[in-house]
Amino acid sequence: MMRGMGNMQNMMKQMQKMQKQMQEAQEGLGEKRLEGSAGGGMVTVIVSGHKEVLEVNIKEEVVDPEDIEMLQDLVLAATNEAMKKADELTNSTMGQFTKGMNLPGMF
Repeated sequence: MMRGMGNMQNMMKQMQKMQKQMQEAQEGLGEKRLEGSAGGGMVTVIVSGHKEVLEVNIKEEVVDPEDIEMLQDLVLAATNEAMKKADELTNSTMGQFTKGMNLPGMF
């Protein structure tokens, strides 16, 4: 009976260690910067690994008061690209902890 308790304690220590590693990895994602661009670099958006928009850069020559829709589309496309990169980084970074388990909404 006592051997089972030792195994349980080891398992709990391993879980605590993994939880700490996951927390450190999650914090590290917030320090990452990912860039999406559109229009050949005319619009760039930079997001953190936590998917916070940090910067939006628009080159002056793409600003056309007669075609606001094009500018909106470029900003949207650049933002979506940056967010996709953030998702990919999160999946590759945090996926090491789930080892293929499908846990929707966990990250």
